[in-house]
Amino acid sequence: MSSLPIFDVAGSALAAQSVRLNTIASNLANADSVGSSPETAYRPIEPVFESVRLRGQDGMTGVEVARVEPLDRPAIRRFEPGHPMADAQGYIYAPDVDPVAQMVNLISASRGYQANVEVINSARELALATLMIGR
Repeated sequence: MSSLPIFDVAGSALAAQSVRLNTIASNLANADSVGSSPETAYRPIEPVFESVRLRGQDGMTGVEVARVEPLDRPAIRRFEPGHPMADAQGYIYAPDVDPVAQMVNLISASRGYQANVEVINSARELALATLMIGR
């Protein structure tokens, strides 16, 4: 908790965007993985955010990750009888991950993270300039 709430607000947003970036990275890393059944196939995940009151800051809210949950998307069934993980009918199961949509989400999360870094830098510069007024 800082004496300037902008640092707490932007800091909470940085932490949330960091989780968002990590979940996207996990989805992209597992986009080509396969399983031998729909239950063993990777399920894409997504963070769920919620606003929270910042401790010690009257009326100020930040954001935090309430939970990271798997998306309710069934696995994609592909017929590949020669694959080592194919089931008895010759099917493998791949996650329903759209790499293009994940990359768009990644760019959005990255820009959100960068914007919050800029907020912190601007607030720091303004606080330092304010301290210099008294000199």
